[in-house]
Order: sequence, then C-alpha cells, then structure tokens
Amino acid sequence: MEKIEKQILNILGEDCRYPAAKIAVMLGVDEKTVSSAIAGMEARGVIVKYAAITNAEAVDDDVVEALIEVRVTPKKGQGFDALAEEISRYDEVRGVYLMSGAYDLAVFVAGRSLRSISRFVYEKISTFSGVTGTATHFILRKYKIEGNVTFKAPAEKRLSFQP
Repeated sequence: MEKIEKQILNILGEDCRYPAAKIAVMLGVDEKTVSSAIAGMEARGVIVKYAAITNAEAVDDDVVEALIEVRVTPKKGQGFDALAEEISRYDEVRGVYLMSGAYDLAVFVAGRSLRSISRFVYEKISTFSGVTGTATHFILRKYKIEGNVTFKAPAEKRLSFQP
C-alpha cells in the first residue's frame, strides 16, 4: 500500500465525510490523485463501507446489542473460516472476529429484544456443527464507539446556599 493511500485512510477514518478536494488540500496533492486512490481502494476491498457512527441512547433507539463468545472445533481443511462465514450471513450479526483466549469467535449481534437475541443464540449459533459452547454478554451502555466518546456524565447539581 502506498503512503498516500495510508494517509487518505487515516483522514477518512477520522471523518468519512471529507470530500476528495479537501483531502487533497490537507495532503498537498491534486484532487484527481485522491479520487483515483479512493476508487482503487474501494475496488480492491480496502475500503469496505462508509458509515455514520450513531449513539443509540441519543436517538432513543430500542435496539438490544450483545457480544456472543463462541467456542468452536475447527473444520479440517477450513479452520474457523467456514463457520465464521456461515454465522456472518445472518442479518442480526454486526461483526464476527477470530479471537485468542477461551473462546474462538466474538460475534456482535443486534436485535429487537433480549428474547430475540437469546433465540438467535439457541436456535441458530448453538446448532452449527462444530460449536461447542457460547457465552452471551448483553451490552448495557456504550462509553466509546470507534474511538469516539459517547457518554458524558451528568453535570453535578448543587443547591445554592445563601445565608
């Protein structure tokens, strides 16, 4: 990967709303160079998606999110990839990661309720061949998302005292 591409990725990682013209000014190159680099990275799958990071609490969203740890016996010749790909196909799944530690996969899911996520775990994930155990952790509050602080403690309220 070229140095200019890494610089562009850093800028887009901070704020993907920057237009190519502004990125070009920031890097001291022409706009066509930036546009071409971005198009190339999109075509190669380096840039997968542009997304807004939202704070569900701020929009009063009733989405329930969870982290499901999955213990797996890898399939011969396929390792963990086949099962990770299978799990990834479900709409409820927001992310799947191969991890070190007691569990092999970290699966982030979202649903309408605790029950819908629980049902997803026992009807879908636990039934896959090779899954030997799961642990579900419901996300109660997000303090920081993708490097951005989302939670601010309420200001201390003091009563005024005047003699």
